[in-house]
Amino acid sequence: MPTTPATAANSSSNGTGEAILLELVDEHGRTIGTAEKLSAHQAPGQLHRAFSVFLFDEQGRLLLQQRALGKYHSPGVWSNTCCGHPYPGEAPFAAAARRTFEELGVSPSLLAEAGTVRYNHPDPDSGLVEQEFNHLFVGMVQAPLRPDPSEVGETAYVTAEELAVRHAQGPFSAWFMTVLDAARPAIRELTGPSAGW
Repeated sequence: MPTTPATAANSSSNGTGEAILLELVDEHGRTIGTAEKLSAHQAPGQLHRAFSVFLFDEQGRLLLQQRALGKYHSPGVWSNTCCGHPYPGEAPFAAAARRTFEELGVSPSLLAEAGTVRYNHPDPDSGLVEQEFNHLFVGMVQAPLRPDPSEVGETAYVTAEELAVRHAQGPFSAWFMTVLDAARPAIRELTGPSAGW
């Protein structure tokens, strides 16, 4: 993956062990400062920039990931293809592409903006709060996955019907349905009406 000034300054592999910073935003998504990642998620939460990615295969199936059990926030639950936070000064599109590669070992063959959504989702298990201004992206994946086991427990490609069954059985991330519903218009445009999204 290419290195940008934002990623180079914030990379956890730069040997400094510095805290990861997130971009704090106002209700309109304008940057107003930064905060350390964990503190931004402690109740009541600080509104910060995030992204969510939904990738599909050529059959119109959605790629889900199960978050690794070692993650500090929402471990072991199923969620969308990839989600995370841009570094301060990093474009959400670049962050989405970067994290998709870091977590799943694949670069999307297509990635397009799909709007934004603002939400506030407490996680009852950890007590952490997702207070996010989330940039949505939809796209295609055509290469074999190489998931990072420290990030991803399992992956699955599902149809809309299969997702409904899986979601009823749970567990899924607290934010999953909010971001999926917000991205549906772009998902339908990408996958076509026959896919059922």
